[in-house]
This record gives sequence, C-alpha cells and structure tokens, in this order.
Amino acid sequence: MLWLKALHLIFMVTWFAGLFYLPRLFVYHAMSDDTISNERFKVMERKLFFGIMTPGLIVTLIFGVWMLVDYAWVLYGHSGWLHAKLAMIVALIIYHFYCGKWLKDFKQDRNQHSHVFYRWINEIPVLFLIAIILLAVIKPF
Repeated sequence: MLWLKALHLIFMVTWFAGLFYLPRLFVYHAMSDDTISNERFKVMERKLFFGIMTPGLIVTLIFGVWMLVDYAWVLYGHSGWLHAKLAMIVALIIYHFYCGKWLKDFKQDRNQHSHVFYRWINEIPVLFLIAIILLAVIKPF
C-alpha cells in the first residue's frame, strides 16, 4: 500500500509540474512575434504535453485507481471528501485536455487568446492542488 501511494504521488508531482509549466509556456508563446520563438515554443509545448504531462496523468490514474479498488473505496466509499476529490480529479483531467486543445491551436497558428488569458489559466491547477491535498489529508467530511 505504501509503495502504491509513493508511486502515485511521484507521478502526480510529475503531472502537476507539466500542468503548472505548460500554461506558462503559453503565456510566453502568446507574447512572441518571431518565427524562431514560435517554432521553439511549439517544440517545448509538444514535448512537455506528450512526454511528461500525459504519461504523468496516465500513471497517476493507474496507481490512483489501483489504490481506490484495493482499499480506499472500501474504507472511504461513503465519505463525501472522496467523492469531492474524485470530482476535482475529473475536472483536472478536463483541464489537461483543454491544455491539449490550446497546444493544438498554437501548433496550427490559430491561438485566439492573449497572454493575460493564459496567466489566469495558469492558476487553475494551483487551486485544484490545494483542494485535493486538503481533502485527501484532512478528510473533512
């Protein structure tokens, strides 16, 4: 059980590192106006999304579901905090795929958002991280 938790947390940190950094790259990409910078950002964003973020998401989910099936649902299946945490994880996965949509827009030179938009978007995973950690540790309800 402790190995599962450790691996889940390691890959969750990996996933969140990407969730924090990719929108920051979008900020700089939206501000760039030269071809060399645009192409460089496209490569960085693609490698981050497909090489770090998405594998981090997948492995985090694998270990999370494993823990859920193995013991968490039996112990906490009727607890509101677990349902709230799972709902936030679903919302965070949706956010992840929105990042993929924005990545595709940049790749095709169809970005419609300003750097200010991405600055605000960059804060979303912070709020989710705080809420999910508090729910998992404190188990308030």
